[in-house]
Amino acid sequence: MKKIRGLRWQILALIMLGTVINYIDRNTLGVLAPQLKEQLHFTTEQYSFVVSAFQLCYSLMQPVAGFITDWVGLKFGYAMFALLWGSAAALHAFAGGWQSMAFFRGLLGMSEAAAMPAGVKTSTLWFPAKERSIATGWFNTGSSIGAMITPPLVIWISVTWSWQIAFLITGVLGVMLSVLWMLLYRNPENHPRLTPEEHAYILDGQEHAPAAKPSFKDVLTKKKFWAIAAARFLTEPAWQTFSFWIPLYMVTTRGMDIKQFALFAWLPFLFGDLGCILSGYLSPFFVKRFKMSLVNSRIAGVGIGAVCMVGPALISFAVSPITAIFLFSLGAFAHQMLSSLLYALVTDTFEKKDVATATGFGGMAGYLGGMIFSLMIGQLATTIGYEPLFACLTVFDLTAFLIIWLVLGQHKAKAPIAPMAAAAE
Repeated sequence: MKKIRGLRWQILALIMLGTVINYIDRNTLGVLAPQLKEQLHFTTEQYSFVVSAFQLCYSLMQPVAGFITDWVGLKFGYAMFALLWGSAAALHAFAGGWQSMAFFRGLLGMSEAAAMPAGVKTSTLWFPAKERSIATGWFNTGSSIGAMITPPLVIWISVTWSWQIAFLITGVLGVMLSVLWMLLYRNPENHPRLTPEEHAYILDGQEHAPAAKPSFKDVLTKKKFWAIAAARFLTEPAWQTFSFWIPLYMVTTRGMDIKQFALFAWLPFLFGDLGCILSGYLSPFFVKRFKMSLVNSRIAGVGIGAVCMVGPALISFAVSPITAIFLFSLGAFAHQMLSSLLYALVTDTFEKKDVATATGFGGMAGYLGGMIFSLMIGQLATTIGYEPLFACLTVFDLTAFLIIWLVLGQHKAKAPIAPMAAAAE
């Protein structure tokens, strides 16, 4: 069989496609929220319950899905979960009220939980350490691309046919992905088209540890894991807000109709793509230009992202809906920059056997944070408004950066005082 040069980048494109489809299926609900509230008679509070059903099941299932992916292998594990999430997404078409919609969202959350652990696992297996921030940045752009495609695609389908058909069509994409993954994916050691030179390049830049089974204990006993988990708990509410609450906010508070919103809804996620891509190249730049360690270069990028999260805090000062969209865009750029680098930090901190498990536990913390914040929005948006809640996202991200810097940062130790100088003192 003919060998392919640069095969790792084609594998990266495949997992990136999977992330795109994952986020199309995930974000369809948010885009249709104004329409579903009217046709299925949701209140804002009940909509927050529907959103939280996904977030709770996703968060609890992430470490399980990550462990299963580590245990059964990336090829079969990812294909199985893609088949399940595509089927669950299609079932949304049969919802008759907020309770049944919440049930189908829970099924979707349980099955989609494998997506990010599998993506991080792929970048760990297929890329040397120095390229992993680039790999995670590119595969994580799939989340923004999927979210960017969803509004015009789903609104067009729902206007042309119905919201039920929108759920059915987007669900079929997940099923198709499952088949494609089984046909095309292999681990590096088993891929017949990987050149010996590229295989050696990948292996030379990775840690070399004896093969072992994944371990919950090896993940949960590390202080560094808890720092990453805390950071994900604080930062994930931003992306959940952008995915599930922007459409409702722009239609109900800013006065856009659903067609007007479709014209601009893709902008935050385009900026999110730019944040993902830039994050991947920032780390090598900081290493080369400022002689930072690999870990510190990741943390520096997280800091830049946290500062850029000022956008959502300024939403209340935006006079026009378009200005609000651009401030959301700055927030999406910031979040995806720091989110990609948090994934890269997992690959720096854990052995290959535990990467998907650690990513899953970190994702669990993140989605618990997102769920709590969504419930807060559901309870408070009609009383204090959305804008003060958006401002909280800025504070959360700055706090997350501080935690990461204090715990994971590789700080230079002070030079010891010379004996002669000590005697003089």
